[in-house]
This record gives sequence, structure tokens and C-alpha cells, in this order.
Amino acid sequence: MKRLAGLLAAVLILFANPACAMSVVFINPGKFDEIYWLTATRAMEAAAKDLDIHLEVFYAERQHPRVFEFARQIIARPPAERPDYVIFSNDYATGPELLRQFDAAGIKTFLAFSGISEAAERALTGRPRERFRGWLGSLEPRAEDAGYLTAKALIEQGRRTHAQAGDGRLHMLAISGDRSTPASIRRGEGMRRAVAEAVDVVLDQEIFSGWSTDKAAEQSEWLYQRYPDARLIWAGNDLMAFGAMQVWERRGGKPGRDAWFSAVNTSREAMAAIKSGQLTALAGGHFICGAWALVMLYDYDRGRDFAADEGVELNQSMFTLFTPKEADRFLARFGDLRFEQVNFRRFSKVLNPKLKRYDFNFRQLLH
Repeated sequence: MKRLAGLLAAVLILFANPACAMSVVFINPGKFDEIYWLTATRAMEAAAKDLDIHLEVFYAERQHPRVFEFARQIIARPPAERPDYVIFSNDYATGPELLRQFDAAGIKTFLAFSGISEAAERALTGRPRERFRGWLGSLEPRAEDAGYLTAKALIEQGRRTHAQAGDGRLHMLAISGDRSTPASIRRGEGMRRAVAEAVDVVLDQEIFSGWSTDKAAEQSEWLYQRYPDARLIWAGNDLMAFGAMQVWERRGGKPGRDAWFSAVNTSREAMAAIKSGQLTALAGGHFICGAWALVMLYDYDRGRDFAADEGVELNQSMFTLFTPKEADRFLARFGDLRFEQVNFRRFSKVLNPKLKRYDFNFRQLLH
């Protein structure tokens, strides 16, 4: 079983002769069969193939101590077998220690999906290329957008359907991911900004369900009892939204008719739910962040340093708020998790010298 777990945790993807190709390791914080992180990996595979990059992926299976095991394994390799770059996410605040370990070993690093954002973390790391010289930079989807767009759409639907309680106000519950991952924190900030703009909305409570369907379902049981007036349920990802919806249905409710739910991510189930009306708002597309990180490293490796004209810490708009029509378009193009039809070479500044700025919004890939 140990050997099998190891095989599942470390998936090797070879696209070219590693002796010639630029080599990258991605330490994936998710599970190998978790749709969001699997989709992120598939997009990275397609980008790596286009850019002639030798890509290796390790899955931490949502067990964040494992990222340090992978770091030790990579560092223990003979120098000739180490990757040129390691990409990882600052999930569960693991980033500062990973930066320290890889920098001490002389391995260049890049943060994607979640970067360094909290003051306590910044005190440990400084900025890229300062304390840790090999930390080249970071690329994050503007996570606040996801929280804001979905919460705003949820509130607007509540008004349209007259979902106010007896006090004349709309009552909302929020189910966030975790308290330490920057992407989770920023989504929550976006949600709270939308609530703050709406004088007729009350955020009854925000809970943290660890991105899990089961945990969200367990917590929703008592949330619905504690706040019987709540009819708007905001969730930081699709899995937690589904957990909350399941409990609402068990109580005899009908999502999309007597309570309204939002979610983040682009799973087939989420797309079906936005089309059927069970989900009121769905934001996604940010899984593409890892593929864009490979584009940036490709350019850096070939002498076009992003620090010169983009900066070292990029926070870019990547989220799309999906309509049913756009859900159909997404499923038609990417429903089988294949991204070969995207030409990632056209986003490289090295390969397209006239390109002055990176545009990493996902919406352009739908057209």
C-alpha cells in the first residue's frame, strides 16, 4: 500500500528529452483525483508540451506536511537530476519553509495559485529575490474577484426573488475553505466586500469547512437550525457548496427555488448545477494559473525576465463568472480536461516579441 500511495502521490510527466528540455517540478497540494487540482495539472501538461518543458508533478493529497517530504526528496537528488525550477502553492502557509529549504539547496522557485500575502509570512520571506535569492516571483489569480463576483450575483438574485426575512433584510451564510491559505482568505474578503456594499444584507456567520463536501454538510446541519432566516449560501468552492445543498435538500428544500447557492471552480458537476439553476453563481477558470506560471518561467529561462516589465509578484484577473451559455461553451471545449487546443506558445513574450504585457484572463480561452 505504501508503494501504491507513493506512485499516486508522485506522477511523472515526460514531454521531451530531459537532457535538453527545461525542467520543472510542480508540488500540487491537492489530491490526484480532485477535479480542481487535476484540471490544473492537465492544463500545465498541455502548456509544458507546447513549450518543450519536462514537467514532473507530485500530489500532496491535501496532507500539507507531505510537501516538505517532497522538498527533501527533490533536494536529495544528485545536482544533475534536480529540476531547473520548482513551482508550489502557499496552501496552509507552507510557502515560507519551502522557500527556505529550496533556496538553501540552490534550487530556483516560483509560487503559483497562492502566494505570500500575510504580514507574518512576509516577515519570514521578504520579497522575491531579496532574502531568498532563488525565489523568482509569484503568480496568483485575483482571488478576491471570485468571492466578490459570486456574492454580488447571489445578493442580486436574493433581491429579485424577494428572499428577505421578516426584518426586511437578506440573510447570508458563508462557507470558506480554511483560515491560512491566501486564496481562501482573499475569496472571503471579496465576499465580505460585496456584503458591505449591500445595506440590506446580513452575514449571519462565516465557517471554514476545509474545502470538503462532507465537512460542509456536517456544519450546514446546525447552521440551518441556528439561522432559519438565511436563504443565501456563499461557498468558497464547489465541493463545499454541494455539501450545503445536500443538507438543504434533505430538509425538504429546493436549491435555486427557496435558497440560493454560489460556488467557485469548473467541475462538470458545477457546470451542470449552474445550467439547471441549482447554483445561482459560479466563478472559475483560475486553474489555468499553473499553465501561465510555466509560460512566465519559459520566458525567464530564455532571457526575458518578467521582473523588468511585470514585477515579481503578479496578481492577475483570471476568474470568469459563468452563465449557462458559457458553461456549455466550457464543457464543449474543456469538459474532457484536454487543453491541447490552447496554443500556449502565443502567450510567451519570447515567442511573440510584440507582446508587451501578459494577459492571463481565462475568458479569452472560451472564444
